[in-house]
Amino acid sequence: MTKAGMVKQDYERRDINVPFIIGVAVFSIIILVGILIVLNNFFTSEKEKLVYETLLKPESTELLNLQTSQSKILNTYKVLDAEKGIYQIPIERAMQLLADEYAQKRENRKKDTP
Repeated sequence: MTKAGMVKQDYERRDINVPFIIGVAVFSIIILVGILIVLNNFFTSEKEKLVYETLLKPESTELLNLQTSQSKILNTYKVLDAEKGIYQIPIERAMQLLADEYAQKRENRKKDTP
């Protein structure tokens, strides 16, 4: 102790351990790069699995049969009830008839209004 109870201030007399700090930094970088490589491989494999399941997976025969039967229903003419005059027509033809009917009503409305 010095005069009047004050503690003498001094500086640290030893240097930092530079090789240790460089070693820790290099080790940390190596670990970080390793983690990035592992994560990249993981996400790449998960993406490939997802692409396979959504795009490349073979379709089931059950689904193909269902789609074929639905397509046949939507694209054929058929008598549903002859007494009531109910018929089934292909969906494309039905949409065309509705569009023509709408266009005709629209033209008639334009003619009626001055």
